[in-house]
Amino acid sequence: MQPHWDDLKVFLAVARAESLSAAGRMLKVDPATVGRRIARLEQALKAPLFAKSPQGYALTNEGQRLMTHAARAEQEMMLAFEEMPGHSRQLSGQIRVGAPDGCANFLLPQVCAEIVERNPDLEVQIIALPRVFNLSKREADMAVAVSAPTAGRLSVQKLTDYKLHLVAARKYLRASAPIKTVEDLRHHRMIGYIPDMIFDKELDYLDEAGIEKVHLASNSVSVQFNWIRQGAGLGFVHDFTMPFDHRLVKVLANEVSLTRSFYLIRHADDRRLERMNRFAEELGEGIRREVAKLEAGG
Repeated sequence: MQPHWDDLKVFLAVARAESLSAAGRMLKVDPATVGRRIARLEQALKAPLFAKSPQGYALTNEGQRLMTHAARAEQEMMLAFEEMPGHSRQLSGQIRVGAPDGCANFLLPQVCAEIVERNPDLEVQIIALPRVFNLSKREADMAVAVSAPTAGRLSVQKLTDYKLHLVAARKYLRASAPIKTVEDLRHHRMIGYIPDMIFDKELDYLDEAGIEKVHLASNSVSVQFNWIRQGAGLGFVHDFTMPFDHRLVKVLANEVSLTRSFYLIRHADDRRLERMNRFAEELGEGIRREVAKLEAGG
């Protein structure tokens, strides 16, 4: 019994999603069909490809070996399509971008909308999660990160620097004790990340500023931003978010200022694909443009 190429496509979806139902949603087929196709592939290869547990479907050793070859075959197929004479210069298909939620909420929506407007057959998916993305499992086709990874077969491109400042709503400042020095911050409610959920040292803003106590904490930048804009306290905010609420004011702007960077992370093999290169170029240009525009006041 020979394996079917379509079954390899299903195998890749399950390996990346780690569940039949999630793979089914990706492929737009029901989970039972996904399960039958995996069973057929395992029968053809005479090897178990997944170990099922309450956490989902994990690749076995045999599955890991197949994953390497199947992903390479998928990429070669995409490369072959790109080289066909009738291949359109417009971007098409689905591209998934992972990003920390500050970038995902305040930069990527407008950047990706503009790219799709120029390429109507393109489908862009943004995954906004406060964690590092696993590109080898194809959780995303590419990811924006706040630090450059040092391991793995990855391509890393620095996109741009961005700034952060301590910020509060005007109504909070009117109702609270004056803030003239960094020492005065000890008498104010601080908003920031949950300390044990900071997934990258570059996000430990309060520690760098010498602030030890966090009164309101979340692993989400958007939740922190909403607390601050509602007047619940002070916290670090990306300068590119300031134009989204003109009631916010920088506090001790000269004394407390942070600079960070965005990096675009891709799987090294994807640099052979014109489609991915073009999208990465447009995405990077868009992020740089948006940061510059918003930091200048919108």
